Amino acid sequence: MRFSAPLIPATLVRRYKRFLADVRLPSGEEITVHVANSGGMIGLAAPGARVWLSKSANEKRKLAHSWELVECDFGGGPELVGVHTGHPNLIVAEAVAAGEIPELAGYATLRREVRYGKNSRVDLLLEDPVRVPCYVEVKNVHLMRRPGLAEFPDAVTARGTKHLDELAAMVAAGARAVMFYLIQIGSADRFAFAADIDPVYARTFVRARAAGVEALAYVCAVGAGEIRLARRVPFA
Repeated sequence: MRFSAPLIPATLVRRYKRFLADVRLPSGEEITVHVANSGGMIGLAAPGARVWLSKSANEKRKLAHSWELVECDFGGGPELVGVHTGHPNLIVAEAVAAGEIPELAGYATLRREVRYGKNSRVDLLLEDPVRVPCYVEVKNVHLMRRPGLAEFPDAVTARGTKHLDELAAMVAAGARAVMFYLIQIGSADRFAFAADIDPVYARTFVRARAAGVEALAYVCAVGAGEIRLARRVPFA
């Protein structure tokens, strides 16, 4: 996924009300930007952090700018981390279409945001005339509390738990189901669940796996020009 225009550097002043942040531009002007992230953003929202913003071409938007990236150091030097949770679906969809995810290759069509389950929409639905449909839910990952170890979730997620149960129901109905964890931290080399943050989610994942739900964790290469899929990492 390439950004449509160069990102704008800024300094984080504060994040508040989950979806808002005040930042200081290089000119010294302070503005309020949209934060497309409902999670805890643990370790990513410290005042003074260097951040990057996109600016919408839609003049009717109340907040023209969105927070896209933040610079962090997890022990191996500064790196960019993607915090916009609206992008992972597109990143994975592009990678599937390009044949970059062997585990999800070989399907004739890909559709996004398709209704399924109990009043839900699956992120990706892969279909083929000679294969059972494959339901793929994508989760954004940007929590790292120990070098190299990416974790999910960074806040209690009842919605995420619901998705695990609905994927298990799809498997029971004869379909294939995959939970895809997209890690927007390039230095991650393994993935685990933050059971101390949301023990219900961690337990539900174990139940879903036992029911036949598959799980993949892939790391992104995150840059100021684009974010793209890089490599698969193991579950710790």
